[in-house]
Amino acid sequence: MNILNTIDAWQNWRNAISHEKSVGIVPTMGALHDGHRSLITRCRRENDICVVSIFVNPTQFNDPNDLNNYPVTFDEDRNLCAAEGVDAIFMPQYADLYPDDYRYRVMENRDSQLLCGAHRPGHFDGMLSVVMKLFNLARPQRAYFGEKDWQQLQLVKGMVEAFFMPITIVPCPTVREADQLALSSRNRRLSNDHRQKAAKFPRLLATNAPTGDIIRLLEKDGFTVDYVEDFMGRRCAAITCGGVRLIDNLPSPERQE
Repeated sequence: MNILNTIDAWQNWRNAISHEKSVGIVPTMGALHDGHRSLITRCRRENDICVVSIFVNPTQFNDPNDLNNYPVTFDEDRNLCAAEGVDAIFMPQYADLYPDDYRYRVMENRDSQLLCGAHRPGHFDGMLSVVMKLFNLARPQRAYFGEKDWQQLQLVKGMVEAFFMPITIVPCPTVREADQLALSSRNRRLSNDHRQKAAKFPRLLATNAPTGDIIRLLEKDGFTVDYVEDFMGRRCAAITCGGVRLIDNLPSPERQE
């Protein structure tokens, strides 16, 4: 497994791959878990070459504390990738990906302003910008994203279509714990008490109650609620539990009937 830390090293490795071989990429910010593993497993199965990028992208954090607290677990990440047969890990530095210091960026001016975008200004500009850069460098035929980040998934698909990028975006089902909490790198920041409490979040979201009722029930249980809204066929929500922001989504009630 190759671990490539510079643009030059990456491009030399990528240019050596035969045009006849398919390349798939799983873009990540590290702190990998079984949800990422499911993306990597599918990427490995469907492509000749499987690439994982690991880059904690500062341009998509609107809260400096959130960025500073994001878990970094490279040794564990490397071991997971090796066990899953990943061909290369791309781990660039900020100066590599942003030689312009983020003067140039990708923006979407409708759906990115809703839901998480309304509560995290600039988040999706940073996400779309870094994903386009990774796509341009990796030149994959397929890219794998989890459905847990439903809004992100839709925005990446829209960007690929808008810019005629020859990439298939492959959505992958959300992986959950036994108590149905969606796997997330942020979960490891929860205390034991808050981790147990967080299990109420997907349970309440799964009810057919109106969104306003779900918000009231979540707030009654002590969560801080950013939103619970129906969006593109999904019931999407974001809350804060013990200082940790969690997101989730399930099919909208009308889609379940």
